[in-house]
Amino acid sequence: MAIATRVLGSPGDADDLVQEAWLRFSRTEDIDDAPAWLTTVVTRLCLDLLRRRRTRVRAESKATQTGREGVDPEADALLADRVGGAMQLMLDALVPAERAAFVLHDAFGYSFPEIAQMLGRSDAAVRQLASRARRKVHDASEPLQEAQRRVVAANREVVEAFLSAAQGGDLSRLMSLLAPDVVMRADSAAQAMGTQSLYDGPESVAGRFRGAQGARPVLIDGDPGVAWMVNGRARVVFCFQLADGLVRAIDLVADREVMATMEIIPMTREA
Repeated sequence: MAIATRVLGSPGDADDLVQEAWLRFSRTEDIDDAPAWLTTVVTRLCLDLLRRRRTRVRAESKATQTGREGVDPEADALLADRVGGAMQLMLDALVPAERAAFVLHDAFGYSFPEIAQMLGRSDAAVRQLASRARRKVHDASEPLQEAQRRVVAANREVVEAFLSAAQGGDLSRLMSLLAPDVVMRADSAAQAMGTQSLYDGPESVAGRFRGAQGARPVLIDGDPGVAWMVNGRARVVFCFQLADGLVRAIDLVADREVMATMEIIPMTREA
């Protein structure tokens, strides 16, 4: 779950993908190394999904897309599904294979030979992918930081207004902050706690949050979000996807392993 979430940038997509990997695992016999097998399958499923996203974005914006000569077909488009956060914005500048190599090596400590086996490439090719990814992240970091500060400030206002309306029972205000097609997806750990897998539409999402006492605003990997805290520790987090001052989607994450990969900081007036 942690690898899928970091590579894809969406806990909801990661949860679906890991379930698919588990189904494949349950139908496969004679697996010598289950962790290695699962990591390889999850990584390749992530690449497949990222490539499908790229293909969909190209189809939707064909009139404005331009090709780049001399680039491998697997590495010739920016990811379009941005989920916020400075690092996530930088990862969005990486194409699927670069993104997988960078995350697996730099975030999870896998060796290049291990990653090469997962991606079906040579050690040298994987080293080149990771090196290229680091250069892109470095080059993108400075201009993105200032832009991201402005985005975070605006998104923080929306999240704080959303939580204030929810805790105050102001349904009208709460609804006004939700996009017409807003959805909230819960991971399997949250579902085991009694949460529905999907809340579809403003009424459903607002109903889930109305009167949300005990929730507090936090920064999740630098992005404004909401968490239920128990004894100073986050037990459940809500990752917001926002655009144009509206909440577009929320990922409800309760999986402890996934949450352990997140930096969750309670927000203060000075944060």
